Amino acid sequence: MGRSCFPRCGFSRIIAWLQLVLGILVIVVSISSLFRFYSAGFFVHNEDICRHFYGPKDVYQGFDINDRIAEVLTTIENLHKKLEMNLQQMEKSNTRLEYKNYLEVEVLRPVYSAYTALKQLRLPKIGNGTVKEESLIDTFTTEEIRKYIAPKENRIGKINFYGTEKIYNTIGHACVLMKKELEEYMDYDIGSYCKDDWNLAQKLMVNGCDPLPRRRCLTRASKVYQKPYPINESLWKLPDDRNVRWGNYQCRNFGCLSGKNPKRGYTKCIGCFEMEKEKLKWVTKTSLQVDFLIRDVLAIKPGQIRIGLDYGVGTGTFAARMRELNVTIVSTALNLGAPFNEIIALRGLIPLYATLNQRLPFFDNTMDLIHTTGFLDGWIDLLLMDFIIFDWDRVLRPGGLLWIDRFFCNKKDMEDYTYMFQQLRYKKHKWVIAPKSQQEVYLSAVLEKPPRAI
Repeated sequence: MGRSCFPRCGFSRIIAWLQLVLGILVIVVSISSLFRFYSAGFFVHNEDICRHFYGPKDVYQGFDINDRIAEVLTTIENLHKKLEMNLQQMEKSNTRLEYKNYLEVEVLRPVYSAYTALKQLRLPKIGNGTVKEESLIDTFTTEEIRKYIAPKENRIGKINFYGTEKIYNTIGHACVLMKKELEEYMDYDIGSYCKDDWNLAQKLMVNGCDPLPRRRCLTRASKVYQKPYPINESLWKLPDDRNVRWGNYQCRNFGCLSGKNPKRGYTKCIGCFEMEKEKLKWVTKTSLQVDFLIRDVLAIKPGQIRIGLDYGVGTGTFAARMRELNVTIVSTALNLGAPFNEIIALRGLIPLYATLNQRLPFFDNTMDLIHTTGFLDGWIDLLLMDFIIFDWDRVLRPGGLLWIDRFFCNKKDMEDYTYMFQQLRYKKHKWVIAPKSQQEVYLSAVLEKPPRAI
C-alpha cells in the first residue's frame, strides 16, 4: 500500500507544478494586455476612442459642456458682482465689521474661487504627447511647480516670434536645494488669494532660487489703499501708512522706521526713512572727501546722462534727486526688514526687485550711469564681485559713468578691491580713498567706460 502511494503523489506534484506555471503565464499575459490597453489610451479620457465605439452623436448628443460652463460662469460672475456691490455699500454705511468680514471671507472669496476653477476647465487641454518632462521636473512633486517648469510647445507646431518651437519657464538652480520652501510657496488655490508670504519669496530669492516661478493666484494688497501723492509732493514726503502691508515687518508705520528707534527691524540704510535728512544727500557738501555732489558728477558729461541704475540699498533718494534734473534712475531694492520697494514706488520712482544673484535685466550698452552705494562692501567675495562688475560693464554704454560711492573695506583688502575696479581700464575722473576707522577705509570713484573695437 505504501508503494502504490508514490506514483499518485508524484503525479499530483507534476499537476501542481503545471498549474503553477500556467498561473504565472496567465498573470504575465494579463499584465502585458493591460499595459497595451493603457498605452493605447483606453484608461484615460479619449474622445477618439469614444467616437470609435459609440459614434460622435452618442458621445455629446444634445449637450455642449462649454455652453453649460459658460452659463454657470455667467451666473457666478453676476452673483460675485452683486456681492461686491453689497460689500461696498456695507463699507460706506459703516456696517458692523463682523458682518462685512463674514461676507468677504465666507462668501465672496469662495464664490470667486469657484468661478476661477470653472474657468480653468475651459482652458485648452495640454496633450501628454506635447510635453516631454525634463529631469528637473522629477525633482518636485507639487503639481503646480511641474506644470510651470514643463516646456510649453507652440500651438499647431508654429515657430513663435522668438524663433523657438517652445517656451521654457525658468527657475533658479538653487530651488532644488530649497524644495520644501518652494513647494510651500507654490501651494495655493488657483485663482484665489495668494498667502501673505512675500518674505518666503524673498528668502528663496536671496538663497539662489531666483527667478521664482510665476503663480496663478491674486496678490494681496492693503484694503484701505489711498491714492498716492502728486509727484511734486511724493518725492520728499513719507507715504500714507495705509498703502503698505505691514504684516511681516517689526514696524507698523513709517514713523516707527526712524533711525532713532532701536526696534525698527532693519540695519542697512539707517535713517533713510527720515526725509529731512535724505534731502541733504548728494546736494550738500560734507567734511568727507569721498562724498561727491551730483552736480559735479553730471558736469563730467554735460547733457549726456539721461538714464541709469542705482545699485544699492535705500529709499530712492538718489533717484529722486536725479529726477529733479530730468534723469531717470531705476533703483534696485530688497525688503530687508523694511518696505524699501514700496516707499520707492510711492515716491513716484522705479524699484527693481533684484538680488545680487541675478544678471541685470538690461540689454548691452544701454545705461548712461551706474551708481552703487551701501550694498557692495568688504564682505563680498572677490569672484562674485568680479561677475557683478563685468555685468555692470555689459549694460553700461561706451562713455557711460560708473560711480562708486563710499565703498568700504578693511585696509588690508583695499588693494584687492581696487584691482577689481581698475581691471576694466576705465578712465578715472575721480578717485578718492579716505579713512573710515582705524581698520577700515572708504573708496569713492567716478570712472568712464572706454569705447571698444567691434
